[in-house]
Amino acid sequence: MSTGIKFKPRLLGIICNWCCYGGADLAGVSRFQYPPYIKLIRVMCSGRVDMKHIFRAFSQGADGVFIGGCHLNDCHYITNGNFDAASIVQLCKKILEHIGVNPERLRIEWVSAGEGIRFANIMNEFATKMEKLGPLGKGEGLEENALKYKLEEVTKLIPYIKLTKKKKLASRLKNQEEYDVLFTSNEIDKLFSEIVSYYIDPEKCQACMTCARRCPAEAIISAKNQIHVIDQEKCIKCGTCFEACPPRFGAVTKISGMPIPPPIPEGERTIVRNSHTKA
Repeated sequence: MSTGIKFKPRLLGIICNWCCYGGADLAGVSRFQYPPYIKLIRVMCSGRVDMKHIFRAFSQGADGVFIGGCHLNDCHYITNGNFDAASIVQLCKKILEHIGVNPERLRIEWVSAGEGIRFANIMNEFATKMEKLGPLGKGEGLEENALKYKLEEVTKLIPYIKLTKKKKLASRLKNQEEYDVLFTSNEIDKLFSEIVSYYIDPEKCQACMTCARRCPAEAIISAKNQIHVIDQEKCIKCGTCFEACPPRFGAVTKISGMPIPPPIPEGERTIVRNSHTKA
């Protein structure tokens, strides 16, 4: 007789208030059965789901993430947020595939408030699939620390990824099938191989602090009369510093496909100015 304990995956569902949550509620009152270990979070619109929410869920140990919203063209908001959810999810699935995680761990479906039985069926299918895949990482043959590192690195790059892919993320396609091919594996491989970084040239920096004031991540180490340095661990690669640096200085450099020069030592950052020279 087998004494093995059946694996129960940790599943998270993020579902919209107006339709999918209504379908979940109908499944409950109708006593349609689906696994009780699926934790549901209600949001006002599936368009509220961000890449950060998805990757944070996986970083926190979720074995599968489900996104549920209104059917396309039936969103309760004029912004049609479910189109945004569709493009975000497809991009995330391709990124998961890129880092070696099975993309089937992320699923999106459209469920109306009257489709209680459909909601229950989807949950049962999703749970069964996750049980077969096994725990996150182990099912893919990934070591725990390596997976954690990959998820953390992707999370840091989310602002850069969204900025780079903002045109496609704003797509309004006709059906789910078109969203399924919105992003390609080659496209995502190229995205990560050509990641842009920014570096402040110590020979050109005039310590005007313009870039430091504009940086949304507070990633620039700055002080009066001190050459500025970008903290690459905090940098979200948004390019704000590159755009903010006054053209007459041109101190911020965009680097792609090359190693970033080491920062100038702290003791050598002081700018000595000639009192008769206008910086």
